[in-house]
Amino acid sequence: MLKKFFTLAIILGVPILAWQFFSSGGTIAGQPIKVGILHSLTGTMAISEISVVDATKLAIDEINERGGLLGRKIEAIVIDGKSDWSMFAKGARKLIEEEKVSVVFGCWTSACRKTVKPVFEKLDHLLFYPVQYEGLEQSPNIVYTGAAPNQQIIPAVKWSFENLGSRFFLVASDYVFPRAANAIIKDQVTALKGKVLGEEYILLGGHEVQQAVRKIVATKPDVILNTINGDTNVSFFKELRNVGITPDKIPTVSFSIAEDELRNLDSELMVGDYGAWNYFQSVDSKENKNFVRNFKNKYGDNRVTDDPMEAGYFGVYLWAQAVEQANTDNVKVVKNTIKRQSLVAPGGIVYVDTETQHTWKTLRIGKINKESQFDIVWTSERPVRPVPFPVYRSKGEWKNFIFKLYSGWGNNWANPGNQS
Repeated sequence: MLKKFFTLAIILGVPILAWQFFSSGGTIAGQPIKVGILHSLTGTMAISEISVVDATKLAIDEINERGGLLGRKIEAIVIDGKSDWSMFAKGARKLIEEEKVSVVFGCWTSACRKTVKPVFEKLDHLLFYPVQYEGLEQSPNIVYTGAAPNQQIIPAVKWSFENLGSRFFLVASDYVFPRAANAIIKDQVTALKGKVLGEEYILLGGHEVQQAVRKIVATKPDVILNTINGDTNVSFFKELRNVGITPDKIPTVSFSIAEDELRNLDSELMVGDYGAWNYFQSVDSKENKNFVRNFKNKYGDNRVTDDPMEAGYFGVYLWAQAVEQANTDNVKVVKNTIKRQSLVAPGGIVYVDTETQHTWKTLRIGKINKESQFDIVWTSERPVRPVPFPVYRSKGEWKNFIFKLYSGWGNNWANPGNQS
């Protein structure tokens, strides 16, 4: 096929066309580089994922405004995962096999990531995943720009133990990330000689939060550790306040509520609770001020930035650097050059870890203020090396734990309907 194309180009007297074809890795120079964006634009996770799409598109637009990549514009193909992990798998296949994209940026819940992971591995493609997660995984076909457990969950629990109290209640959505995160938390609390007074799970997208709140009232913990995802958080915090639980009485430390989610919560009722992330809009740096300004200029002054948005944003730039270094958007070549990338992101310097393909990141803990922003109360000061598999158990034990969750849910990565 390539030989025929080259011969035809010479016969027609356009050798430059053939040169352009080969120099661009198999695509005629000037044609756009297609990239996929795979996130939920509808359903329970749209509250979080729409803004990640916006931040990802901002990075693409900025690169295009500077001339694009390899003399070509980047064209984003956006697919709605509809907050349904089976739709994410279909979307991934469409982007790779039909749209012929060079990379995919996407997924939020671990249920979605776990479902698309075999697709990317089978087709030997590349996914950039922008959200903090439970770890217990690594893949040569995924670049993890969100936090591993030792870059968010583990240090946040230690900080909570030292600053808020030693008695914890765990509340969570019922899918793989919160179940695994809570296993990590319980191992750590045991090591710290604290107590987990209870844990309660709510179906992903569900709003039946009363039982969880009743148990919190009954057990009287020092701290609530929250791994609820999506718009269930609106119902949960409303019910907490209805029964008189406020941050001054029992503070909540959340691992999936950031500035963007706070726009959908009653800001007055959230003041004093905490979030643990690698990035906050309040980070004081030149790079972050530029990021926030550019985002607001594009999408409106009422919009905010947050951690997954920042990870989605700088993930595009990491990939673009790898493409430039490789001098091609060819997936197999870029998979090698991506391992050597680093840059100064809005939240600080990030590195791609060559061993795990997770990123080195700085951890921050923030306290919610009246402007629905986070005052940073603690930071690791420097990037933390990612450790996807926490040391409390062996890698084999963690993999067995994950497999039992999957098989127990009828080969799903989330509880399909019957809460345990």
